[in-house]
Amino acid sequence: MEIAIIAHDAKKELMVQFCIAYCGVLAKHHICATKATGKMVSDATGLEIEQLLPGRQGGIDQIMSRIAYNEIDILLYFRDNNTTADFNELLTDSDLVRECDIHNTPVATNIATAETIICALERGDLDWRDIVNPKTKPFTT
Repeated sequence: MEIAIIAHDAKKELMVQFCIAYCGVLAKHHICATKATGKMVSDATGLEIEQLLPGRQGGIDQIMSRIAYNEIDILLYFRDNNTTADFNELLTDSDLVRECDIHNTPVATNIATAETIICALERGDLDWRDIVNPKTKPFTT
Protein backbone atom coordinates (compact mmCIF):
# COMPACT_ATOMS: atom_id res chain seq x y z
CA MET A 1 0.00 0.00 0.00
CA GLU A 2 0.97 3.62 -0.54
CA ILE A 3 1.00 5.68 2.67
CA ALA A 4 1.40 9.46 2.77
CA ILE A 5 2.56 11.25 5.92
CA ILE A 6 2.16 14.92 6.81
CA ALA A 7 2.57 16.55 10.23
CA HIS A 8 2.31 20.17 11.27
CA ASP A 9 5.38 21.44 13.12
CA ALA A 10 3.86 20.98 16.58
CA LYS A 11 2.90 17.38 15.70
CA LYS A 12 6.12 16.21 14.02
CA GLU A 13 7.53 14.62 17.16
CA LEU A 14 4.24 12.81 17.76
CA MET A 15 4.39 11.50 14.19
CA VAL A 16 7.96 10.31 14.77
CA GLN A 17 6.93 8.48 17.94
CA PHE A 18 3.94 6.96 16.14
CA CYS A 19 6.15 5.72 13.29
CA ILE A 20 8.67 4.27 15.75
CA ALA A 21 5.84 2.36 17.45
CA TYR A 22 4.48 1.03 14.15
CA CYS A 23 7.75 0.71 12.25
CA GLY A 24 7.21 -3.00 11.65
CA VAL A 25 3.91 -2.39 9.90
CA LEU A 26 5.06 0.68 7.98
CA ALA A 27 8.20 -1.05 6.71
CA LYS A 28 6.02 -3.34 4.57
CA HIS A 29 4.62 -0.44 2.56
CA HIS A 30 5.76 2.48 0.39
CA ILE A 31 5.77 5.75 2.30
CA CYS A 32 5.97 9.29 1.01
CA ALA A 33 6.00 12.41 3.15
CA THR A 34 6.50 16.12 3.06
CA LYS A 35 10.20 16.90 3.34
CA ALA A 36 10.79 17.79 7.01
CA THR A 37 8.38 15.15 8.32
CA GLY A 38 9.86 12.51 6.03
CA LYS A 39 13.40 13.31 7.10
CA MET A 40 12.56 13.24 10.81
CA VAL A 41 10.71 9.93 10.53
CA SER A 42 13.37 8.37 8.33
CA ASP A 43 16.20 9.46 10.67
CA ALA A 44 14.39 8.09 13.73
CA THR A 45 13.16 4.82 12.25
CA GLY A 46 15.47 3.94 9.37
CA LEU A 47 12.40 3.60 7.14
CA GLU A 48 12.87 4.39 3.47
CA ILE A 49 10.64 7.39 2.83
CA GLU A 50 10.14 9.23 -0.43
CA GLN A 51 10.59 12.86 0.53
CA LEU A 52 8.43 15.29 -1.39
CA LEU A 53 8.59 19.08 -1.35
CA PRO A 54 8.11 20.90 1.96
CA GLY A 55 4.40 21.11 2.79
CA ARG A 56 3.89 24.82 2.21
CA GLN A 57 6.08 24.78 -0.89
CA GLY A 58 4.04 22.20 -2.78
CA GLY A 59 4.41 18.95 -0.84
CA ILE A 60 0.78 18.95 0.27
CA ASP A 61 -0.26 19.65 -3.32
CA GLN A 62 1.86 16.70 -4.50
CA ILE A 63 0.11 14.40 -2.02
CA MET A 64 -3.30 15.82 -2.95
CA SER A 65 -2.56 15.12 -6.61
CA ARG A 66 -1.51 11.55 -5.84
CA ILE A 67 -4.74 11.04 -3.92
CA ALA A 68 -6.70 12.34 -6.92
CA TYR A 69 -4.97 9.76 -9.12
CA ASN A 70 -5.59 6.95 -6.58
CA GLU A 71 -1.86 6.63 -5.92
CA ILE A 72 -2.25 7.03 -2.14
CA ASP A 73 -4.08 4.39 -0.09
CA ILE A 74 -3.76 5.96 3.37
CA LEU A 75 -3.08 9.49 4.57
CA LEU A 76 -1.69 10.09 8.06
CA TYR A 77 -2.08 13.84 8.60
CA PHE A 78 -1.36 15.02 12.13
CA ARG A 79 -2.77 18.55 12.32
CA ASP A 80 -2.19 21.17 14.99
CA ASN A 81 -5.51 22.81 15.66
CA ASN A 82 -4.14 24.87 18.56
CA THR A 83 -2.39 27.42 16.37
CA THR A 84 -3.91 30.13 14.26
CA ALA A 85 -3.62 29.14 10.63
CA ASP A 86 -3.86 31.60 7.80
CA PHE A 87 -6.73 31.38 5.34
CA ASN A 88 -4.69 29.63 2.62
CA GLU A 89 -3.54 26.93 5.03
CA LEU A 90 -7.13 26.29 6.13
CA LEU A 91 -8.18 25.92 2.49
CA THR A 92 -5.35 23.47 1.86
CA ASP A 93 -6.35 21.41 4.91
CA SER A 94 -9.99 21.20 3.87
CA ASP A 95 -9.08 20.52 0.23
CA LEU A 96 -6.81 17.67 1.28
CA VAL A 97 -9.43 16.01 3.46
CA ARG A 98 -12.06 16.62 0.76
CA GLU A 99 -9.85 14.85 -1.80
CA CYS A 100 -9.63 11.86 0.56
CA ASP A 101 -13.43 11.84 0.88
CA ILE A 102 -13.92 11.95 -2.89
CA HIS A 103 -11.51 9.06 -3.52
CA ASN A 104 -12.38 6.94 -0.46
CA THR A 105 -8.89 7.31 0.93
CA PRO A 106 -8.71 6.58 4.67
CA VAL A 107 -7.32 9.63 6.46
CA ALA A 108 -6.22 10.06 10.07
CA THR A 109 -5.88 13.55 11.45
CA ASN A 110 -4.95 12.44 14.96
CA ILE A 111 -3.06 9.61 16.65
CA ALA A 112 -6.18 7.71 17.76
CA THR A 113 -7.48 7.38 14.21
CA ALA A 114 -3.99 6.67 12.90
CA GLU A 115 -3.65 3.72 15.28
CA THR A 116 -7.03 2.39 14.18
CA ILE A 117 -6.07 2.62 10.50
CA ILE A 118 -2.61 1.07 10.99
CA CYS A 119 -4.06 -1.83 12.99
CA ALA A 120 -6.68 -2.34 10.26
CA LEU A 121 -3.92 -2.26 7.65
CA GLU A 122 -1.96 -4.90 9.57
CA ARG A 123 -5.04 -7.17 9.78
CA GLY A 124 -5.72 -6.80 6.05
CA ASP A 125 -8.92 -4.80 6.54
CA LEU A 126 -7.84 -2.29 3.89
CA ASP A 127 -7.17 -4.81 1.13
CA TRP A 128 -10.43 -3.62 -0.48
CA ARG A 129 -8.41 -0.62 -1.73
CA ASP A 130 -6.66 -2.93 -4.20
CA ILE A 131 -10.04 -3.98 -5.60
CA VAL A 132 -11.72 -0.56 -5.68
CA ASN A 133 -8.61 1.29 -6.88
CA PRO A 134 -6.50 -1.20 -8.80
CA LYS A 135 -3.04 0.11 -9.55
CA THR A 136 -2.54 0.62 -13.24
CA LYS A 137 0.51 -1.05 -14.64
CA PRO A 138 2.94 1.16 -16.57
CA PHE A 139 2.50 1.05 -20.33
CA THR A 140 5.18 -1.03 -22.00
CA THR A 141 5.87 -1.73 -25.64
